[in-house]
Amino acid sequence: MSEKTNLQDGDGRVSRVIRVGTRKSQLARIQTDSVVEKLKELHPDVNFEIVAMSTTGDKILDTALSKIGEKSLFTKELENALEKNEVDLVVHSLKDLPTVLPVGFTIGAVLKRENPHDAVVLHPKNKGKRLDSLANKSVIGTSSLRRAAQLKKRFPHLEFKDIRGNLNTRLKKLDEKDDFSAIILAAAGLRRMGWENRISQILGPEDCMYAVGQGALAVEVRARDRDILEMVSVLNDSDTVLSCIAERAFLRHLEGGCSVPVAVYTEVKNSQVYLTGAVYSLDGSESLKETMQTSISSDNQTEEQEKVDEKVQRVGITALKVSEAAQDAAVKLGVDLGNLLLSKGAKEILTVARQLNDAR
Repeated sequence: MSEKTNLQDGDGRVSRVIRVGTRKSQLARIQTDSVVEKLKELHPDVNFEIVAMSTTGDKILDTALSKIGEKSLFTKELENALEKNEVDLVVHSLKDLPTVLPVGFTIGAVLKRENPHDAVVLHPKNKGKRLDSLANKSVIGTSSLRRAAQLKKRFPHLEFKDIRGNLNTRLKKLDEKDDFSAIILAAAGLRRMGWENRISQILGPEDCMYAVGQGALAVEVRARDRDILEMVSVLNDSDTVLSCIAERAFLRHLEGGCSVPVAVYTEVKNSQVYLTGAVYSLDGSESLKETMQTSISSDNQTEEQEKVDEKVQRVGITALKVSEAAQDAAVKLGVDLGNLLLSKGAKEILTVARQLNDAR
C-alpha cells in the first residue's frame, strides 16, 4: 500500500491515507504521535495511520549495542517497510540513524531538538545524591561506550555495567533490583515520557558530551516522493537541522558509530554554529577534544528550494526550506573538525577502542 491510498467516508468524500512507521516502544509511539499531531494540524484532510513494528535492536536485549555490530539496529525493519511502500514515512530518534542511509531514502525533516544532554536517574535508595557523592565502586548502568568512557574519566570511583532495554525496562531494572546505584539515560526521552521527576542530575558538557543527533526526531521518507518531502519539510527546525548536519558530517568523517566513543556538543548563537567534538579510548584515559565554528549568516539565506535529488542530500538529510549555503557550511564545519582531530591522532584512539570492544 503506498502513499497514494485513499479512503472514502460516509458522505462520499475521499481522504488521502498516509501510513507512518514507528517502533513499538512507548517512547517511540509518543514521539511518533507528536509528529503526526503536527502533520494533522497542517493537513486536516489527510488520514494518518500509525504502523508499529519491532526492530532488531528491540529484540536483542542480552547483548551490548556496541557488540552487535549492526549499523541499522533500530531502523532496518522500518526501512524495509518504507522500501516496499507499506509505509510512507518513518519517525526515528535521529541518533539511531546511520550517517549513510540506504539508497533511495532521505531524512526529510529534523524537528526542534529537545534537551540533548544525558541525565542521571538514581536508585530510590540514593535519592538526593549526585554522581560525585555516590559511594566508592557504585555501579552505574549504561549501554553506551560514549557515556562510559567520559564518565570513567570524570568519576573514577564509579564502576560501569551494560544495561539494555527500552526506557520502561531499564527503569524497572534499576528500581526493582540492587544491581545499579544509578543509570544514565537521554534527558529527551525521559521528558517526552513525562518522567522529568526521575531526573536527579543533567550532565553538562564538562561531565559528558552527547551523541550525534541526540534529542532530535527525524522523519525518513523515500527520496523520490516529492509530495511527501514537501509535506514533512515544514517540520524542519533550521538551527537543529544545521547542528545535526554538522554533527553527522563530523561522525561520518571519523567513520564512527555506536562501537566507538565519539561525542559532540553544539551551540547556535549570533548566526554561528559552534561544534565541539571529541573521541575517547574505552576507559576514557585518552581523549581528543576540539571546538570549531562557522557562520550561518542570514546573508546566505535563500528561499529557493532544492531539487529533490539524492545528490543534494547532506549526510542523509534533504532539508527543503533551509538555506543550502548554511547547510554546506555545516557539512564543512563537521568535516574540518573531523580532520583536525584526525591530524592529532583520533584514528589511532578509535582503532584501538574498536579492537578492544570487539575483543570484550
